[in-house]
Amino acid sequence: MDLKALAAAHPDHWSKATAIRALALDAVAAANSGHSGMPIGMADVATVLFEKHLKFDASNPDWPDRDRFILSAGHGSMLLYALLHLTGYEDMTLEQVKNFRQWGAITAGHPEYGHAKGIETTTGPLGQGIANSIGFAMAEEIQRATYGKKVVDHHTYVIAGDGCLMEGVSQEAITLAGRHQLSKLIVLWDNNNITIDGPVTLSDRTDQVGRFRSAGWEVIEIDGHNPDEIDAALTAAKKSDQPTMIACKTHIALGHAAQDTSKGHGALTNADQNAEAKAAWGWKTGPFEVPADVKSAWEAIGARGIDARRAWEERFDRMPRGKRETFNRAYALDAPKKLSATVKAFKKQMSEAAPKLATRASSEKVLEVINPVMPETVGGSADLTGSNNTKTSDLGVFDVDSRDGRYVYWGIREHGMASAMNGMALHGGVRPYGGTFMCFTDYARPAMRLAALMKIPTVFVMTHDSIGLGEDGPTHQPVEHLAISRATPNTYVFRPADTIETAESWELALTQKQTPSVLSLTRQGLQTVRTEHKNKNLTAQGAYVLADAEGKRRAILMATGSEVEIALAARDILQAEGIGTRVVSMPCWELFEEQDEAYRKRVLPGGPVRVAIEAGVRFGWDRWLFGERGKREKSGFVGMHDFGASAPAGTLYQEFGITAEATAQKVRDLLDGKWQPDPRT
Repeated sequence: MDLKALAAAHPDHWSKATAIRALALDAVAAANSGHSGMPIGMADVATVLFEKHLKFDASNPDWPDRDRFILSAGHGSMLLYALLHLTGYEDMTLEQVKNFRQWGAITAGHPEYGHAKGIETTTGPLGQGIANSIGFAMAEEIQRATYGKKVVDHHTYVIAGDGCLMEGVSQEAITLAGRHQLSKLIVLWDNNNITIDGPVTLSDRTDQVGRFRSAGWEVIEIDGHNPDEIDAALTAAKKSDQPTMIACKTHIALGHAAQDTSKGHGALTNADQNAEAKAAWGWKTGPFEVPADVKSAWEAIGARGIDARRAWEERFDRMPRGKRETFNRAYALDAPKKLSATVKAFKKQMSEAAPKLATRASSEKVLEVINPVMPETVGGSADLTGSNNTKTSDLGVFDVDSRDGRYVYWGIREHGMASAMNGMALHGGVRPYGGTFMCFTDYARPAMRLAALMKIPTVFVMTHDSIGLGEDGPTHQPVEHLAISRATPNTYVFRPADTIETAESWELALTQKQTPSVLSLTRQGLQTVRTEHKNKNLTAQGAYVLADAEGKRRAILMATGSEVEIALAARDILQAEGIGTRVVSMPCWELFEEQDEAYRKRVLPGGPVRVAIEAGVRFGWDRWLFGERGKREKSGFVGMHDFGASAPAGTLYQEFGITAEATAQKVRDLLDGKWQPDPRT
């Protein structure tokens, strides 16, 4: 490629794009770590996007109606950091760029949401960014329909690479976008034909252009180094009534000795080769030096959106007061004032009625009263609506002709659903929740982990949470999945025992600002165990005494979810034999850990035998069995030690020994001669 001809044809553009290339090359070389080639190859595309199309204001990065820019190819993070620094984002200083990938710097190896303004999402794992973008675009559509085009009217732009498109989640994402005609979504594909191992053809022969077109996308093919073609393609994409993929044919590590090779994908650190590349670009300043006129030109681009932002603020101020307040409250992630009273009233009603319900059905009842008072909730299911019970009568369905609908039929796309829900939460103004079977957290897991990492309050509704789902058998019966979710930092895992705890769990999940929640819900019906109404949200304590011992306390039974009623039945057996037994319901371990030691000691005092009952594996329970003043020799577990089987739920509980009698016997065995039956029984 004739770099001199490119520079001569578009000198102003070339100097700005080269500033990106030079900063990326310098930062990666200084860190001796990172990925130089992608920022160098996509600098032309990024320059045209930011200069002529992206609606943003560097001085006000959180402006709600800004365009969203997502770097799905997150390994090319220096492209984003260079853009943020050059356009004048206050926190992206030159010192931060110089400390790329170093301890304490906001310039992490992959863009991390929350580290710096202008980073819309964490995009380390390939494919996550493009999958997040579906949620961003859906949130924009819903809010535009709700608040009007004068207040919400923006695009979501994505730069994705070959790796993003190879990952399976991308297929879930692009077919969703095509089905819903998300015309405000524009993906710029860095079509450089290189992966770490070598040419893409080593492992793939997919016709990406044909693939996107078959999914309902507009596709435009261009030279990714020609600013005129880039500009024209973006202009056309913004007019399309479909999502658009712009296939940008680029050269990875353009102008470097490693151009168009797999070496160009990684860290280019050879000083002589880097100097030769800069000379080929016509870049004459020292490391991390940007000529004043080039920096000024970039800062002008960063300020280009100030007028648009101010005009938006004026329009927003003219919106009816009620809508403004709802908009601001939703973006602040503040719950409506009515929520607490609504949940309290519902709890009182359910305590009195004491229904026997599967907690998935309890969840639906809770949502029926919560969704009308929280217009920011958006629900959905991965083709299991009737099983997950996630759709309520007031939501309406999100579709091409009903953009204000708040229920999404995600199809059989657990990973895509979870990733898109994260995108909704990141966009702002939306409280997303979506359901599938607990066992299929396996499919949603990458996005669930990123929700925790990014500290966003996505709610994952996981029903059919144990062997209690019955005949579908071990492929569908989760035994290790509670442990996996509980092992994830910054995640609340709720396993409610009845309708009351389910309501409390939802209230907590929908009032979090920085923590995602997993709701583990049953298929089988459960008795109401909380028949005495309390305004206080007991689930907020993580664990609490549900039924205390009568007489001397000899045993503590700890349980979650469907096994709480087993614990209560075991208590009846033991109390009848003169063994004073306390039952502790533990709907959320993480919240219990957060309580002060004095409270934890009141709930789990030292001395008594402890038995945990849960229809999952033991992993994690030892913290409560012989931590927290317990003793190994005085603790036991009633639950699963292997995978399940195909049979009715009642049979499975009997065959696997998760019963009240087995629990009572475990207590007797642990008392080991220190207990004698009451002669009157």
